Amino acid sequence: MLEFLEASPLVDHHCHGVLDRGLGREAFEESLTEAETTGPPGVSMFDTQVGFALRRWCPPVLDLDAHAEPDAYLARRAELGAAEVNRRFLGAAGLAALCVDTGYRPRALLGPPELGRLAGAHAHEIVRLETVAEQVAAQGVDAARFADEVRSRLDARDAVGAKSIAAYRAGLELSGERPAAAEVAAAAGRLMRQEAPRVRDEVLHRFLVFCAVDAGLPVQFHVGYGDVDADLRRGDPLLLIELLRAMDPVPAMLLHNYPFHRHAGYLAQVLPNVYVDAGLATHNLGHRAPALIAELLELAPFGKVLYSSDAFALAELYHLGALLFRHGLAGFLARGVDDGAWTAGDAERVAGLIASGNARRVYGI
Repeated sequence: MLEFLEASPLVDHHCHGVLDRGLGREAFEESLTEAETTGPPGVSMFDTQVGFALRRWCPPVLDLDAHAEPDAYLARRAELGAAEVNRRFLGAAGLAALCVDTGYRPRALLGPPELGRLAGAHAHEIVRLETVAEQVAAQGVDAARFADEVRSRLDARDAVGAKSIAAYRAGLELSGERPAAAEVAAAAGRLMRQEAPRVRDEVLHRFLVFCAVDAGLPVQFHVGYGDVDADLRRGDPLLLIELLRAMDPVPAMLLHNYPFHRHAGYLAQVLPNVYVDAGLATHNLGHRAPALIAELLELAPFGKVLYSSDAFALAELYHLGALLFRHGLAGFLARGVDDGAWTAGDAERVAGLIASGNARRVYGI
């Protein structure tokens, strides 16, 4: 089963750019955590599940032995240079296509064309809805014209999907009711009065989702695990159920989901337009990733589960996400064959759906 998945190119339906410059140890370790810093003195991000997974699986890609010590690994990384490191790890991920969220760029990151070239894969854009709205607000468009300008810019983007980060700003308890034009204009006016516009208004988050729905774009939602700005108390996907119902039949793509992955699997089972993944958590759980994948697949229909890495900044995370996903899914499917739960042919068919087929169908790629 693992050999089958290793030979099956993946569609990474949610990922980000990578840095094209070298990193010192502190900056490298900061890219291994969702925290703002690596912690107090004496605490290393190499002493985590993702840190040990990186030392186990990444050194051979750079011509080192598995479990290379951090300093030796970073020295080899610097010797090869960022361009070669990125080329090796993106190539090693075995991707057929990438759907790249271009809305979060706090540092200079390679964009979809460069990522696609390095991976030898087709690269597509996922447009971040809040970023579009904030750009419109920052440019001083009249509040009465705000809605039309957002729709126009969204229509002009050659994107295969859209993304909402309401979980970071207002929480996921979003109503399923379309906001009225007057509500949107009033909320836009409040946004424009901010010195640095930042969408936090529940009305605007709903408006943006319905803009994507009207454009026929699958809508990705950040769910659960993320950086310190994400309030997990308001990040449970069950809070989204009214809006998810209102979006049908446009696909709603629940991203990450940990520690709510079982809740997400339930929603994928009971709502026809809901799809799920385990990106970001897969590489962060490292050796425990197979448990996460098995729990996600307890209820989620196999035709509604997708692969994503949510790789950001470090090309290693593309490789780690793909490798740990393949190992976890292969183990899950192989155990089912051994137990007589399904046939080997069934297992290969399901593997193909989750690896790429479901993403190709939903995004039309």
